[in-house]
Amino acid sequence: MNMKFNFLTVIFSCWSMLSYAQPKKEIIPQTYVAHKIPEPITIDGKGDEAVWEKAEWTENFIDIEGDKIPKYQTNVKMLWDENYYYILVEMKEPHVWGDITERDAIVFFNNDFEVFIDTNGDTHNYYELEINALNTVWDLFINKPYREADNVALNDWNYTGLKSAVTVDGTLNNPNDIDKSWTMEIAIPFKDLRTAYHQDNVPRDQFYRVNFSRVNWDHDITNGKYARKKDENGKFLPEYNWVWSPTGVINMHLPETWGYVYFSSEEVGSKTTFTMPNDEKIKWRLYELFRANKAYYRANKVSAASVNDLKMPKISIDGHEIKPTIENHSFGWTISVKSPFSNNVLVIKEDGLFFNK
Repeated sequence: MNMKFNFLTVIFSCWSMLSYAQPKKEIIPQTYVAHKIPEPITIDGKGDEAVWEKAEWTENFIDIEGDKIPKYQTNVKMLWDENYYYILVEMKEPHVWGDITERDAIVFFNNDFEVFIDTNGDTHNYYELEINALNTVWDLFINKPYREADNVALNDWNYTGLKSAVTVDGTLNNPNDIDKSWTMEIAIPFKDLRTAYHQDNVPRDQFYRVNFSRVNWDHDITNGKYARKKDENGKFLPEYNWVWSPTGVINMHLPETWGYVYFSSEEVGSKTTFTMPNDEKIKWRLYELFRANKAYYRANKVSAASVNDLKMPKISIDGHEIKPTIENHSFGWTISVKSPFSNNVLVIKEDGLFFNK
């Protein structure tokens, strides 16, 4: 038996149930403008190039549910060129440790940093990357969020051109001193995100849906070595999940809630701004209805007959009332609405796939 995937089945089943929950408070997705740079960055974990100095840090990470301030600060910078999406991470941490060294092992059993990318915003066929302080990588391609019964996570998929490096301001795996932080530098090749061999998929003046998560565990020190802390019954204490753009529930696999990274062609240091397009604001609200209908279906074994059955607030975007409809078919159900801004019909299928026409 593959114990790793047996365990992951349990984890993903829990995430699937959480996927129907609505956030406790209003969640506003984070946005970031990544500027283009003329030359490649050396990936050494230092982040000391002049272009990194010009790039802006994100807001401090927040607890995944959006209502708690994390114990330790986390910030990210982003840049890009014609070949790579660059990410620089700084994580404050008094005890930097890790003991997982095998690629594609369950890296989040250590403190780690995670990157989630949905290139076209349809919530399907997205990418997950996890890296610990030893620079051990776990990368996956996921066809659908775990809330869907026919979800497949391809653990043997790899970023073939990935570059990453970690430096520690302190001493790795030494419990006898107090560390300050660890810094991670990542270069994700755009070619690894292609859907066709010769596709030009570099997102010039376009956006990706992206999120970042920092997993942090309480620890014990036994015989001079760090380990995840257990309670009095011998069970591991739950991890902390600190994220860039909160999802509202303890589940990262809600791609519709992720932030927006806009890849500006303007040089780093430019004051380019990005505002969520109105159709994206409509999508955000449609996915609230989608999750509500998923919960309705779970409780009633049938989809709602109309939006009114979901008892959700009315939708108004920039003074326009938005009136979505639910249609039930022999092959499933859809939620859709015609955008007053683009005249496109925005559609979400019963498995969460978004498209417009």
